Amino acid sequence: MSTFFKNIKLHTVQGRPSYHRITDQVMSAIEESNIKNGICLVQTAHTTCSVYFDEYMHDTNYYGDDYLTVDINHVLDRIVPRQKTENFPYLSPGPKHIAYGMKKTDPDYPAEKWSMLNTDAHIRADLLGSNVTLGIKDGQLMNGSVGSIYFVDFDQTRERNRTVNIILVGDDK
Repeated sequence: MSTFFKNIKLHTVQGRPSYHRITDQVMSAIEESNIKNGICLVQTAHTTCSVYFDEYMHDTNYYGDDYLTVDINHVLDRIVPRQKTENFPYLSPGPKHIAYGMKKTDPDYPAEKWSMLNTDAHIRADLLGSNVTLGIKDGQLMNGSVGSIYFVDFDQTRERNRTVNIILVGDDK
């Protein structure tokens, strides 16, 4: 039994959800790992981001987002409105969280109150989930003929550098 870890680094955009189809990077990690049969976990530790599994639809908009991701955004816009000001339409972030955020010194988390107006991103990420687990059989990802793995950052307040973790466990080739 072997375990293999790999990270994918992604750059996300400001002003709209940032989708990335990462299936090819996951398949490359499986090939690199030499795992023949096992489990592939793809996850994000970022709380405004999701990893999910769906069909790739080929047609894209001007931003390069495939139509299904655009449709997901339209549905989420109706059920989880964008937060544009403090305490509306959400209570979060409250004064204690703002005080916590204002003390941070990490350049990926600027000490700016407006950067914490992303409660909608947290809720959207909660709905889609933080990970996907798929099998590996004979060195191949068991994603079917049309299945793809996607990463999305719903935080629209700023550009970010994000990390997706790939963890593979199984028998060697």
